[in-house]
Amino acid sequence: MDRLVTTVRPYAWGSTTAIPRLLGVAPTGEPQAEMWMGAHPGAPSGTERGPLNQLIDADPVRELGRPSVDKFGPHLPFLLKVLAAGAPLSLQVHPDLAGAKAGFAAEEAAGIPVDAPHRTYKDANHKPELICALTPFEGLCGFRAPAATADLVEALGVDALKPYVDLLRAHPEEAALREVLTALLTADPDEMAETVAEAAAAADRLGGAHAPYASLAHHYPRDPGVIAAMLLNHVRLQPGEALYLGAGVPHAYLDGLGVEIMANSDNVLRCGLTPKHVDVPELLRVVRFEPADPGILRPEASPTGEEVYDTPTDEFRLSRFVRAEGAAPTDLTAATPQILLAVAGRPVAGGLPLGPGGSVFVPAGENVQLTGAGTVFRATVVA
Repeated sequence: MDRLVTTVRPYAWGSTTAIPRLLGVAPTGEPQAEMWMGAHPGAPSGTERGPLNQLIDADPVRELGRPSVDKFGPHLPFLLKVLAAGAPLSLQVHPDLAGAKAGFAAEEAAGIPVDAPHRTYKDANHKPELICALTPFEGLCGFRAPAATADLVEALGVDALKPYVDLLRAHPEEAALREVLTALLTADPDEMAETVAEAAAAADRLGGAHAPYASLAHHYPRDPGVIAAMLLNHVRLQPGEALYLGAGVPHAYLDGLGVEIMANSDNVLRCGLTPKHVDVPELLRVVRFEPADPGILRPEASPTGEEVYDTPTDEFRLSRFVRAEGAAPTDLTAATPQILLAVAGRPVAGGLPLGPGGSVFVPAGENVQLTGAGTVFRATVVA
């Protein structure tokens, strides 16, 4: 079992205080957006034996176990993060597995460098993900019912948005959503910038349900993603609640601290709230234009005290243990690889004390007992 040395990514949207507060260290004044735990080559966790990705590459069956290797290949199939949003992330969507493989192969064949700004597919994997709130957490997830969005947009009183209101009241709903998003992303940039400014001022005056979009415009003035964001469900999570994001579901995280787990991929198609490349044709091919409730997840308790966040994805399984002082040890020995992350208290995993923010990698089959009081997240796979 290996204590992990993690990397914190300083993306501009990161909070300057949330991750330092979790770790109990002084803020640096710089944004600290994501703390990565895993074997992703972009920022693999360190161990006393060396970088985690190199340990797995050297003996994948020993580290991951035969069931995981047979099902997912000789790589850790998930990436665990602590995510701290101090400003909105880009409005984005992820491809399904077939789309990721085809898109990656096409860009490879075209000779587009993986680090090129206009590259869309960084790898051949899909990226389902789950975010579990550690603090009150705000985000956008999936399309709101178009008629409800029409009411929201109409209340702004912006003449340039009236055609979109009419479209949103048309049927079928999927075609209406597609037409509106396409129009927003292909409109004249200067005209759209003026519309966004007018809509943001109206949203600021109205407040209430319109307030989040005034805030978005503060961070991203002139960005058509501010209007596109109005198409989505606005969600507020309380600590312990979670959102699952499958392929094709547009989403954005706006504010808060959470534990995030995903398939080990970096494939992101952006549709707004970003200065980065927006591949409109590919985006429109990937997005699922289906209005739906965002489906807030709450953990399901088991007799062992493990609280599981149930998702349809096998590449990861996230659960947590909220342990009281004096609780009996919990046996976490499994035939699959695990990462354990403490977020509160002073729990002990396999004899290794874990303060908040501390994590360990547990190889497949390694005996591990969880003791002590605190809250621990457990990341593993379904194999």
